Amino acid sequence: MLDLVKIRSNPQAVADALAKKGYKADFSRIIEWDDQRKATITEIEALKAQKNKISAQIPVLKKSGQPVEPIFEEMRKLGDEIAAGDAKINALISNINDALAAMPNVPDDDLLPGEKENNQVIRIVGEQPKFDFPLKNHVDICTELGLIDYERGVKLSGNGFWIYRGMGARLEWALLNYFIEEHLSDGYEFILPPYQLGYNCGFGAGQFPKFSDEVYWLDVDEDRKRNRFMLPTAETALVNMYAGEIIDESKLPMKFFAYSPCFRKEAGSARTEERGMIRGHQFNKIEMVQYAHPEHSMEAFEELVEKAARLVEKLGLHFRISKLAAGDCSASMARTYDVELWIPSMGIYKECSSVSNANDYQARRNNTRYRDSKTGKPAYVHTLNGSGLATSRLIPAIVEQYQNADGSVTVPEALRKFMGGIEKIEKQ
Repeated sequence: MLDLVKIRSNPQAVADALAKKGYKADFSRIIEWDDQRKATITEIEALKAQKNKISAQIPVLKKSGQPVEPIFEEMRKLGDEIAAGDAKINALISNINDALAAMPNVPDDDLLPGEKENNQVIRIVGEQPKFDFPLKNHVDICTELGLIDYERGVKLSGNGFWIYRGMGARLEWALLNYFIEEHLSDGYEFILPPYQLGYNCGFGAGQFPKFSDEVYWLDVDEDRKRNRFMLPTAETALVNMYAGEIIDESKLPMKFFAYSPCFRKEAGSARTEERGMIRGHQFNKIEMVQYAHPEHSMEAFEELVEKAARLVEKLGLHFRISKLAAGDCSASMARTYDVELWIPSMGIYKECSSVSNANDYQARRNNTRYRDSKTGKPAYVHTLNGSGLATSRLIPAIVEQYQNADGSVTVPEALRKFMGGIEKIEKQ
């Protein structure tokens, strides 16, 4: 959620920043509501002072034997006016919060405006693998080696689902174990969150109300605020763990990672670049999240980018890192770098990790704060997240980049200890 104080101090600057995301902001109604709120508060304070003054007269009148009924009647009228004023204030606050909640996060100053066309490749790691034999795509490789059963996945659940089988299941589990070991060695706390979340989690993460149609809802209540949904990413749970709390400043940064399957309604595509496991309704992911002090927010961001990149680099895969333009960042994020894997059969890069900084946007929505040691007052934390990593993009890259002329796939060295020392996956 945006900072109303910043909007009031320089509405044009905030509007110009949001325009980089393609969002046309008009703050006139919000400022008008806030002016009304302030004026009403002043009126209410005056009425309360008047009521207290009149109330103080009651003992004096009683002592002198004068009637007090007229004063009680006046106090009742003042009480009604105060109650009406409080209701007006609450309605204005609700209007302001609803309007702010519908607006995207302000992008960082250094981001270029626009969409994908303005994304910047800032690092390329390794060289594109070369093959002296006919190249196979990951769907054919996984099918021929019995790693993935697409046909029976569709039979069980429909398009956008698959089954890991045999060595495919072991490869998937090896990846997850590899990620977990790496994050534990870096001092991150392991979290296994619920897979069913309440509406407040989607709102706090900045995904609701705008993207509430993109998740799987479990309940049938027409009011979605009383419903639960299947988490689309563990970030949705992790950034809400301390909602409504004030964290001891000495505990920052707080570093977490979580394993979860992710459930998303986003439809697959008939395009070649969306085939197989590239896009589905359920996939496994390890997610990293940090709660950071605002003064060290960028340090935390760089750490997460390096962690995600190191995970891919240790697998020996060719990839690149791209800095997203403002309009290509998600609505709730101020900046995002994508780690993108090379898929040889497609001749393109596909994102396997998005590392993002929400600054205080999510913390304002779910009221997650720390107590500042300098001022003694609560202040909002910064929340950051990054995939570490999504396996449904890694397996296609692994089997294609590590494919051999005889149809086998070499197992990346970093995964072999999690696969019982197996160095090569061959057709059984």
